[in-house]
Amino acid sequence: MSTTLLRDPSALEGYARDVSGLRNVPEAVARPESRDEVVELLRQAAAERRCVTAAGAQTSTTGASVAARDWLLSLRPMARILDIDPVRRIARVEPGVLIGDLQRACAPHGLFFAPDPTSEEECTVGGAIACNASGPRTLRYGPTRPHVRALTVALADGSLYEARRPTVEKNTVGYLAAQDAVDWFVGSEGTLGIVVDAEIALLPVPPRVLGLGVAFPTEAGALAFIVDARRSAVVHPRCLEFFDAASFEIVRRAMDDAAWAPGAQGMVYLEDAGADEPPLDAWLALAEEHGGSDADVRAFDGEQALREARRLRHAAPAAMHELAAPFLAQGGRRMSTDWAVPYPLAAAALAEARRITAAHGVSPAVTYGHLGNGHPHQNFIARNPADVKQIEGAIAETLRAVIAMGGTVAAEHGIGKVKSKWLGLQLDARAMAVARALKHEFDPEGRLAPGNIL
Repeated sequence: MSTTLLRDPSALEGYARDVSGLRNVPEAVARPESRDEVVELLRQAAAERRCVTAAGAQTSTTGASVAARDWLLSLRPMARILDIDPVRRIARVEPGVLIGDLQRACAPHGLFFAPDPTSEEECTVGGAIACNASGPRTLRYGPTRPHVRALTVALADGSLYEARRPTVEKNTVGYLAAQDAVDWFVGSEGTLGIVVDAEIALLPVPPRVLGLGVAFPTEAGALAFIVDARRSAVVHPRCLEFFDAASFEIVRRAMDDAAWAPGAQGMVYLEDAGADEPPLDAWLALAEEHGGSDADVRAFDGEQALREARRLRHAAPAAMHELAAPFLAQGGRRMSTDWAVPYPLAAAALAEARRITAAHGVSPAVTYGHLGNGHPHQNFIARNPADVKQIEGAIAETLRAVIAMGGTVAAEHGIGKVKSKWLGLQLDARAMAVARALKHEFDPEGRLAPGNIL
């Protein structure tokens, strides 16, 4: 029996966009509820020579979860947490599980999943694996990749492939690229196979976490504070999030706190987590060295307060989505960069990015993000295709400058369709050939997620 395919135009429209603003109505949508149904769908697609693009909650900022053609495979119905082993600190989940739901299921065991996309209530585990997602706490815990222990992947021909990380401490078996099959699929954006089962590592919840929002009279002071916090032997941040003046204003409005440093040109949200009492006095002293004062600090202590801080962090991208929404019908959209540089160079990189933006006649970006990792997000609003082209010109020139500083074109959101044009700026011809060889090995007909990455 063939897998049911939705073809009703009104239903298909609901799967035509992701957060990137790109739009394409798929020919059909499948909503499998088990790995067997995924396998059946892929075998059917192979027989009919159809392309299949996997999607989770469609929160991709790069167009990765928009089907360029043929069928879209929505994995949201596969949302079972199969097992949580508190002794081994391992969870087995299906790809459609929301990260927020996973966190709530792990909490009674005193455990959590460390990768923390800000959109955790809308982001699936499968999507996080597909783009090697990260978030504010990446500063301490790293992105999704090191937390994935094993995967079951459905390949283009409908066969299943099992990948498990080696558990030895030393390994000299051949080329590094071939030693760990899990790494082939993490970050592959559905182009090599479709994850149907994932085994992921969990960490103990820290005994105490303190969040601080520290406003600064100058942006330079905020950025220097981040660098010194990274280098400090006294404070131990697990996140260092930067907000420029425009994005800080969004946060202030979300908090309904107009009295919070109204003249500030930058704000840093940080978290300190550990077994001991967080060194509040040390943090305040470090802030004061860079122009901050006690009156410009907001503390978030306790689980409820930390959730509120997370909501405030999400207010910035949410506000940009709202600003872009009226322009989607005219071919406009929100455009967000994902580049990163070594963290000591972040201030210089931002200055150069702003110079380039102005030279291209583009309105200044609203900027926020993970400056503790040298990773800001510049957010632009394109009103129409002409704006898109103009902003893309500024971004392309910025990426060349970023790469010259030892940076990357994409630090957490993947490449998808939006950034594929820029992949060649960073990967040379041999690296691109290796990537194409891996793609050909798993998907020789190019039917999985066409347009993503390559």
